[in-house]
Formats: sequence, structure tokens, C-alpha cells
Amino acid sequence: MGTRDDEYDYLFKVVLIGDSGVGKSNLLSRFTRNEFNLESKSTIGVEFATRSIQVDGKTIKAQIWDTAGQERYRAITSAYYRGAVGALLVYDIAKHLTYENVERWLRELRDHADQNIVIMLVGNKSDLRHLRAVPTDEAKTFAIRNGLSFIETSALDSTNVEAAFHNILTEIYRIVSQKQIRDPPEGDTIRPQNVEPIDVKPTVSSADSVRKQCCQ
Repeated sequence: MGTRDDEYDYLFKVVLIGDSGVGKSNLLSRFTRNEFNLESKSTIGVEFATRSIQVDGKTIKAQIWDTAGQERYRAITSAYYRGAVGALLVYDIAKHLTYENVERWLRELRDHADQNIVIMLVGNKSDLRHLRAVPTDEAKTFAIRNGLSFIETSALDSTNVEAAFHNILTEIYRIVSQKQIRDPPEGDTIRPQNVEPIDVKPTVSSADSVRKQCCQ
């Protein structure tokens, strides 16, 4: 028998991207396990965790991928954008360079991810007010100009972490549910009558076919 965690109406893959050390792993652990680790090591490659929330009476299961920010893992992580419907683009409000690099991350996201992906710009470590190097208004203006939503968070003291994930998952849900209303399920499409089936042999090898199925 399946556990409660297996019961959901929607499964959304969301990726966390941004420079190394901006707090992506702690945002993930704070949201999924309500944990924070001051000794957090740099993520090697990719890891993910899940958590379900309720939106409009539907259970949304978020599968959140934490991609390493170091340059040497960039080639590995680009494959993980595939299938993502949301992205949290994270910078550290106390390190201006991590904010400057947001533009590069955004470009990479646009290159590798689905063009309809929902992106939220996240200024993390808002507890470091005395060290702030990125003005809120500047980041907000950048987000508006690039069609992103925006929020400032602190994984350390939990500020806005729930709100960030809830907001992006709700936005994705609204888009997906509206699309389902516009596009009827395949079973509802009108099919022509008296059509003879034609057996067309596949043009790809069976290995390609298996690979394609497992990557979808």
C-alpha cells in the first residue's frame, strides 16, 4: 500500500540555481525538512528532496533539485534543467558578485530549460542586513525587467522560505490548470471515423527509443 507521500495530484520539478555559497542547499533543507546547517558543505553534482503542499484543495508534490554552483559542475547540471517547470535563481544579498552573476545564470536557464519555465529571483540571507550589498529595489527592478517574480529570504531564520516555494508552486499550478482547461484531455478529442490503421515501423533504433522514454 502506498504511503501518504505517494498521493498527489501534480508533481512539479523545481531547480535551485545560482552561485556556490548563496544558500541554495539550506533553502532546500529549510523548506523540505525545516533544518538549517551552518556547516553546510558545497553541493557535489546534484541532489533533490520533495515536499507536498495544498493549493486549491489539490496536493502539489514539489521535487526540488539543488544544482551545484561551482563552474566545474555546470556541464553536469545543465541536463537537470530538462523537465523543470520552475526555478529559484538565488543570490546572496551580502555578496554583490553573486547578484551580478544572476544574469549569466538566467541566460543558462533560458538556453537549457523549457521556455515557459516559471522563474523567481531570490535574494537569500536577508538576516545579514548590516552587510547588505544588493539594494532590494535594484533586484526588484531587475526581476520586473526580466519577467521574474522576486522575494528576499533567510534560510537561517526561516523568513519567507515557505512563501517563496508556495508562491512559485502556486503560480506553476495556476498555469498548468489553466492549460488543462484550454487543452482537453486526449480522450476527449474527436477522432475521424472509418480510418484504416497503417503499421509504420519506427525510424529510431530500440536503444534510442528506450533512451528517449527514460529521459521524458
